[in-house]
Formats: sequence, structure tokens, C-alpha cells
Amino acid sequence: MPAAAGAHVIKNAVVTIDGVEYANQVNKARLVPDQPIQTMRTLVPDGVVQDVDSPVWTFEISGLQINVAGGLAKALRDANGGEVDVVLQPRAGTGQATATFTVLALMPEFGGDQGEWATQELELPVVGQPVFGTSA
Repeated sequence: MPAAAGAHVIKNAVVTIDGVEYANQVNKARLVPDQPIQTMRTLVPDGVVQDVDSPVWTFEISGLQINVAGGLAKALRDANGGEVDVVLQPRAGTGQATATFTVLALMPEFGGDQGEWATQELELPVVGQPVFGTSA
């Protein structure tokens, strides 16, 4: 059996937030679903009833903490508590998978340890459901 087509290393992604490209500031950007499953076991040998709930999504993002104009940390701080639109495309180019969604902006970290890069790591709640598509 041949290897599966479409696998790739994440290294040339597109991450836009409110129309501004931030891929050069982040080293992780991913959508993570939390999708509960309810199970009821009944008293018969094969009596299992299951239901899958709607997913609740989180946008995990981490990278450099840039606190000046053009920096993602500054943009999130300025938008704190508001909604911002995101486009995540794990691989740049046409015909690639995309996710478009809205998140609630939260305050990023500020500062850091001596001798190390100032970084930030955030889990932003997604409003509603992402729309998955293909890049033009």
C-alpha cells in the first residue's frame, strides 16, 4: 500500500487575524475540538445508546510576544474581550485546506525570563463553529 497523499510538515502556514498575517510571529496555531459523547448503558447485553454533542472549539496559538505596532500580542491586547476573525491555513498555496472562524481576544502574556525570547501561549475560545474550505 502506498503512503497517504496530502501529509505535510507545518512550516509554511497562513495565520491571519483581523486581516493581518501573523505566521511570522507564531510557532503553533491549531484548532482543537472538545466534543463530549454521552453514553447510556441499559440492562440488556448489547444495550448501549450513544450521542455525540456539538464540538466546542479552542484556537491554540503560541509564539513571539511582540508588543509594538504590527505585533500579535499588541493586537490581542488592543482587542481584549472583543471578537476577531481568523483564517488558518496549515499550508500556503491554492487548493489547500482552510478554516475560517471568530475568536474572543484574550490578554496575552507580558514580559518573560532574562536571556530568553519573550513568548506567549494562548487558548482563545472560538465563537460558534469554524467554516472549513479550500484556498482559492
